[in-house]
Amino acid sequence: MKGRFSWLITVLLLGYAFLYIPIISLMVYSFNENRLVTVWSGFSTKWYAALLQNHALLNAAWLSVKIAAINATLAVVLGTLAALAIVRLGKLRGSKSLGIMVTAPLVMPEVMTGLSMLLLFVAMENLFGWPSGRGQTTIILAHATFSMAYVAVIVQSRLSGMDISLEEAAMDLGARPIKVFFSITLPIISPALIAGWLLAFTLSMDDLVIASFVSGPGATTLPMVVYSSVRLGVSPQINALATLIVGFVSLAVLITAMVLHRQAKKTKRH
Repeated sequence: MKGRFSWLITVLLLGYAFLYIPIISLMVYSFNENRLVTVWSGFSTKWYAALLQNHALLNAAWLSVKIAAINATLAVVLGTLAALAIVRLGKLRGSKSLGIMVTAPLVMPEVMTGLSMLLLFVAMENLFGWPSGRGQTTIILAHATFSMAYVAVIVQSRLSGMDISLEEAAMDLGARPIKVFFSITLPIISPALIAGWLLAFTLSMDDLVIASFVSGPGATTLPMVVYSSVRLGVSPQINALATLIVGFVSLAVLITAMVLHRQAKKTKRH
């Protein structure tokens, strides 16, 4: 038994090493003085200074962050409404079909999603004149379409395990449904909303395939810029940008974990 446990620990450590050693290597070489990212020639921070002068890369990064934030907010709103409809109206006709439609983007290839969204936007522009061309708006709509499916699954699992008697007791005491939702339901499912928002934000920041279909000349996201530059050779500025993103994400995850931990403590006390 002890030998089997040691074998599992070894496999786990090898798996984590396979995942994180390339990221650590990328972060280390962001401080490399040499232009060649695989040849170490000394410590330097000049690529961070060069990154601050690369307006195309910074503009793409800012556009990706803005799109991801708007997409995550829309996905949380739409995904929460869909989860409420699936859980609370589960016995009505069509609820199962709604659940299948909401979660379908989870298993659909991104190429199909991107192509179908592109054809939809072209047809809408020809019929209604909106959206006019492809750009930031079409990327947000496309990302929100598949991100809300992930949020809906997360919120649905939280709602399914929630004690509905709390809401029923509040309504018996005279509280209106909207008051019950904001005072009881929303605080209980808030960890799921935070997790869904972070996941939707990450999916949008990471997306390349769908954004390539629905973007236009004036809206180039960070993954598109990185992909186009990597084909010509990896620049140390990409390493510097990736290091900053890893640091920002790690800080955000740490803060979120602390907040969720405090909320879990408060829930146990009550």
